Amino acid sequence: HSIGQEVVGLFCMILLTLTALVANIVVMVIILKTPLFRKFIFVCHLCVVNLLSAIFLMPLGIISSSSCFNWVIYSIAECKAVIFLNICFISASILTICIISMERYYYIVHPLRYEVKMTIRLAVAGVVFIWVKSVLITVLALVAWPHGNGATSASRCTIYWSPGAHKKVFVILFSITCFILPTIIILAVYSSIYRVARTASLQQAPVPAQAVAPRHRCDSIASQVTILTARILMLPRLIPDRLLGSNKAILTLILIVGQFLCCWLPFFAFHLPSSVPLATVGGGHGEMVVTWIAYSSFAVNPFFYGLRNRQIREELARLRRSCLNHPLGQELCLSISEASVQENFLQFLQRATCTLETHTSCISPSPRNRLDQTTTSFPTPGQAPEE
Repeated sequence: HSIGQEVVGLFCMILLTLTALVANIVVMVIILKTPLFRKFIFVCHLCVVNLLSAIFLMPLGIISSSSCFNWVIYSIAECKAVIFLNICFISASILTICIISMERYYYIVHPLRYEVKMTIRLAVAGVVFIWVKSVLITVLALVAWPHGNGATSASRCTIYWSPGAHKKVFVILFSITCFILPTIIILAVYSSIYRVARTASLQQAPVPAQAVAPRHRCDSIASQVTILTARILMLPRLIPDRLLGSNKAILTLILIVGQFLCCWLPFFAFHLPSSVPLATVGGGHGEMVVTWIAYSSFAVNPFFYGLRNRQIREELARLRRSCLNHPLGQELCLSISEASVQENFLQFLQRATCTLETHTSCISPSPRNRLDQTTTSFPTPGQAPEE
């Protein structure tokens, strides 16, 4: 490759690493600093996994991918450590995303069941399950590795170049447990959420009290024209908020699923054929490209699962303004106006689907109820609403 391509590739890899470091640290600080946001357990855990990957895994990926580091030689133990970090962090990241999607499904479709079952103990058990499964999968990859004092170049210390006949079995199990099954779960969960959003958008908006209140009959043409005009002008105002929420929900779901598939499908589509005899897939440059497409997930996850949340963005704006000693009055007004229009779409869907749990709670919230809903919008641990 030319020097220009090497420089551009090295710059992109360093930029992704720095973005992953900064973005994940920012989201983690906001969640841990704000008591209300400490219930975003799984989002915070995803940021921890991404941050660990940016500190340990991505710099090792730069060494393995750039020809500037061809002189780096790994021993067998060092190469095992690199493979361990690679598989473990990839598994933990994908499994965390899968659990976040399942959590959102129960939060939207079964809100009452979510309120009862989603506890701190269950959230901690989910985190423990993620790491136990990730470590077990990684240990399986290193079971039959050769022992001794041999050495290999950094560029060949990857999953594709790993020695041993057990690699074929491992790649199949790794692909099934860490990509195929999570992808099926994510698609099924977000398809259900999409159906909920579509149903909510098709529901007829409630008619306000003024429109149905009994009035004294008046036969004058002027009065009839006034009533008809008021009703015509009122109806378009009843539906935009509901349609806006559903459209934002559908767009967000498409972005989340699309981002997951764009990052991880090339990686597993590259490695899975290596387990098939007579496979003609080559390593080298192709493996480097799909690996860094997968690594880009560590940099974009905090934006899709953290900074897209309106409450987290507002808290970030407050922190920035407090650091710059700016008044908060104008920001508070903007926050209130934004909350009235750009409502959290998960809260919108949960309200729209409350008939799945009870037939008596589907009413338009009064200003008092809206205030109560705002103050208690995060009732349980692990809740991760998205805008």
